[in-house]
Amino acid sequence: MDLRKGFHEPAEKPRRFYKAVSLEAADGGFGILLDGRRLRTPKAQAMVLPTRALADQVAAEWAAQHEVIEMATMHATRLANTAIETIGASRDGVAEQIVQYAGSDLTCYYAEMPQALTARQDAAWTPVLTRAEAELGLVFERCAGIQYRDQPAATLEKVRALALAEDDFALGALAFGAALFGSTVLALALRRGWIPGDAAFDLSRIDEAFQEEKWGIDAEAAERTARLRLEAVMLDRWFTGLSERRG
Repeated sequence: MDLRKGFHEPAEKPRRFYKAVSLEAADGGFGILLDGRRLRTPKAQAMVLPTRALADQVAAEWAAQHEVIEMATMHATRLANTAIETIGASRDGVAEQIVQYAGSDLTCYYAEMPQALTARQDAAWTPVLTRAEAELGLVFERCAGIQYRDQPAATLEKVRALALAEDDFALGALAFGAALFGSTVLALALRRGWIPGDAAFDLSRIDEAFQEEKWGIDAEAAERTARLRLEAVMLDRWFTGLSERRG
């Protein structure tokens, strides 16, 4: 289950039907009110976030809508919907997705050539992999080229345990990040505050950036990159918002 796939904005976008967006304390967390009425998920469950910072993040997306509601731009709202409606009943499957990304983690596959790209990958990825080993006990095998290499079973089991130790809101975000970056290592680094969201995104697209420097970038690719970068920044704010509860 890829949490970043499967979303299709309706052909006819709903018009904005509210004027004011506010928050209320509710059910041990914070709910979002649209003109005083509780916002609900698509399956009619109450939209209650565990911290005020997360509720503020979702509320800001609703406040930013204009004449029509552009759900495709509301990344935090969509992640909140998934965390509330889906993650609780699918935790093992979501953890398995995170394990699968760890099993073919982007940061373990170095280019064979040119040397300039290999050096850039090494400078960017090695510090994160080293920290993952030192602080989380995650030992990854690295290789040159695209041929698949199995990762140690003990590492994958530790990844699974780390994922399942998270609550639904963090577990869903980890899976979102692993899919966004093609890397569980980078998602875990972002979760733990080792690197900010835009830096994690940059680390996930070193190959693409290298090719763009050589061949240029077209408008469509630039638009896609900008959109994905916004998702990474949203995810950074999401994890930061979750830390309120731990603090």
